[in-house]
Parts: sequence; structure tokens; C-alpha cells
Amino acid sequence: MFNDIGALELVTIVVLAVLVFGPDKLPKVIQDVMRTVRKIREFSESAKQDIRQELGPEFKDFEFEDLNPKTFIRKQLDNEDLGLKEIRNGFDLKKEMAEVTDAVHGRDSDSAASASSASASSSGPSGGRVDMVKKPEEPAKDDRPPFDADAT
Repeated sequence: MFNDIGALELVTIVVLAVLVFGPDKLPKVIQDVMRTVRKIREFSESAKQDIRQELGPEFKDFEFEDLNPKTFIRKQLDNEDLGLKEIRNGFDLKKEMAEVTDAVHGRDSDSAASASSASASSSGPSGGRVDMVKKPEEPAKDDRPPFDADAT
């Protein structure tokens, strides 16, 4: 509870308590403080039990410490039932980025390179591909774009 109080601070608190309350009343003050702390703990435990009973049997393993977001996330990431480690390890980010880069620059991947090179030579100078880097031609001022019912 008082993990961050050092020895010097503890001695200072004791000296101040003796000076403020006096050596005769100090034991009674300590007893009153301890009784109050016990009552607060009992009250909080009874409130936790009431909440657990109201939540029902589905939440019997519910811990109030899980309400802290850091604790909740740490607990979920350590949970092996979800398979998050397998999902995380299943992604090859460098390979995915290389495929996206190739698609943007209009290059084919290794598996389709031979098939597309044959079709590129037969279909003309552009190879039948749409150049995604080149800016598309703008329609005339009177032309309306095609209507797409699914897009609206």
C-alpha cells in the first residue's frame, strides 16, 4: 500500500504524529484509523460481492482489476485460446508490401510474369494493362460520368 514511502519519510510521519497527538493519545488514534480502514475494506468487498451476484453465473470469474485497460489488453494478448500469436506470425509484411508495390507500379508478381509477358507481346505496346501511374484522360465538359446505382 505504501510502497513509495522511504525510511526517512516514515520517521518524519511518526515524529509529527507524536507531536500532534501526543504519546498518550497516539495508540487510540492508530486504533481508530485501523478500524476505519478495515470498515472501508469490508464495504468495498461487500460491494464487489453484490456486483458479482447481480452479474450472474456467467461472470463468476470476473475480476475488477480487469477494468484497467492495460491489464485487460495484457491478459487478452497472453491468452492462447484466441490464436493471436499464430495470426501475428502468419503475416509476412515485407512480402505483402512488395506485392502492393509491384501492383502499384504495374509489375506482375513472379508467378504471373511469364503468362503476362506472352500476352503483352501479342496485345500491343501497352501490353493490355492499365497504367495506374498515368493520369486518366478527363471527360469532355458535356459528358456525364456513368451512373452507378450501387455507389449511391
